[in-house]
Amino acid sequence: MKKCINWYPVFIMIAIDLAFAISNILLKKVVTDGMDHLVFITYRQSISTIFLSPLAFFLERKSRPKLTLSILCHLFLSAIAGASLTQYLFLVGIEYTSATFACAFVNMVPVVTFLMALPFRYVTILHHFLSQLFPIFLRLVHKFIHLSLLFHCGLRSLESINLKYSSGRAKVIGTLVCLGGAILLTVYRGIPLVHFSGSQHVTQSIKLSSSKRSERWTIGSLAMLAGTFLWSSWFLLQANIGERYPCQYSSTAIMTFFSAVQSALFSLSINRNHSIWYLDRKTDIIAVIYAGMVGSGLCIVGMSWCVKKRGPVFTAAFSPLVQIMAAMFDVPILHEQLHLGR
Repeated sequence: MKKCINWYPVFIMIAIDLAFAISNILLKKVVTDGMDHLVFITYRQSISTIFLSPLAFFLERKSRPKLTLSILCHLFLSAIAGASLTQYLFLVGIEYTSATFACAFVNMVPVVTFLMALPFRYVTILHHFLSQLFPIFLRLVHKFIHLSLLFHCGLRSLESINLKYSSGRAKVIGTLVCLGGAILLTVYRGIPLVHFSGSQHVTQSIKLSSSKRSERWTIGSLAMLAGTFLWSSWFLLQANIGERYPCQYSSTAIMTFFSAVQSALFSLSINRNHSIWYLDRKTDIIAVIYAGMVGSGLCIVGMSWCVKKRGPVFTAAFSPLVQIMAAMFDVPILHEQLHLGR
């Protein structure tokens, strides 16, 4: 029975990746139809907040710790890194490329998370040394700018490499392979692996000039690159939040609330046209509800639990599965061309 429990994070992450793959297909559909990115994120996060709040209230009301200002600041940053800004960049990337390519680019998330987690071991050692020499100074720093975000990560968020062992060498090789694959996906476009005779998608893509198509892919790739770094930083943030506020439903509900407010304010500041807030198509409504309840709701709760149990690098390592699952839907439903490369 204990061995089965140890496999729970694996099964949960596979189910989460399948849900994310379906969400990516719906996202590609709504952004192609012209739905405003920030409006979609605002509705998505609002639905997630409404969906998770009752669950958090009833399931965690007896075990919920005190919500301090420091934890709220962490959750506010988590909303930026894991929801509002990351999702906006991801939507830009998925609009200018394809759902399969966007998922393929996210394969860099385990690598970036691993590389970002490495320095935390040395930062923690340095912090311990400085705290012995300058305790008053560090307390002031923690109080005003909350550097505990960096210094007090749990031990599971720390990674190390020892090339004497096969596991250390495997980490290095895996890192190089993932980085090389991401670069190859960005710069190389090979032959199509699937052909659609008479497909409207092929006809439309031919109409795009080569330079215009290349420009769109470049913009999409840069957006995905920035989103990848933010998404990786979210895993490390979540490791810290999970240690200090171990209530997945409550923390996710607060995070999605912050994200909804951030996205709404950003959208209203750059676009005063109120007509963009009306959802006319059924696909838009379905995508918003699914992405809110499942993508930003249950999936984030499940990932937060996995980060707490097995660490951020383990959780991020399942990201490549999304590409395979997205391709299973992307090719037959959206008739996206699947190429060798991007």
